[in-house]
Amino acid sequence: MIDLHCHILPGIDDGASSLEEALSLARIAVADGITHMVFTPHVHPGRYDNNAQTIQPVFEQFQQALVDNDIPLVVMPAGEVRLSVEVLAMFASGQLPFLGEWDEKKVMLLELPHSHVPPGTDNLVKWLLDRGVLPMIAHPERNKGFIADERKLAPFVEMGCLFQLTAMSVTADFGQKAHELALRMLENQWVTVLASDAHNANYRPPILSKALEAAAEVIGVEEARRLVWENPARIIGIN
Repeated sequence: MIDLHCHILPGIDDGASSLEEALSLARIAVADGITHMVFTPHVHPGRYDNNAQTIQPVFEQFQQALVDNDIPLVVMPAGEVRLSVEVLAMFASGQLPFLGEWDEKKVMLLELPHSHVPPGTDNLVKWLLDRGVLPMIAHPERNKGFIADERKLAPFVEMGCLFQLTAMSVTADFGQKAHELALRMLENQWVTVLASDAHNANYRPPILSKALEAAAEVIGVEEARRLVWENPARIIGIN
């Protein structure tokens, strides 16, 4: 399996706080059957001032630590970009981290506030699309705006955005409302990727196998497998 969204890089956001914790999380992922991980630390101006350039050295150090500790994990750097006006300037200066590509567009993991869907979000998405950037909306099923009115998803579906569900939402470990919306999105075939959004070992671990099983009960084994292998593989460019 491929995990396209996790917060394992140590000391860079609200995920792993130390190298030891990060290595422990990597071991949990490998034990669960995860072979590839894309590290997506928060890119949230004013809170987590990460960008493509500052993430890279932290990634390289941890990648070497995985090798030194014989942890068989293929890893890549990216980021989870918070919706903000700063995105425009970061794009212009080449600071945005990307997950990979989809239909010849660069894929960017885009996080909305959990509380609502800000007015103008669709305009920013259009702005990015016009510049060859395809947003993958991170954990939409946990956004209170989408939960209250899932019709708010329609503009983003129509624009061709990709969608990433959190594994624990699919397994009902992020609350019933998020679970219900996750299932409806699966049934509607709106979901591109299942990912762990792992932050720690106890409450938000890098586990995908349980969500794979739960999704298979809704959409079938083949389609569920597509969300943890074929689609993420296509994005990061592996066979």
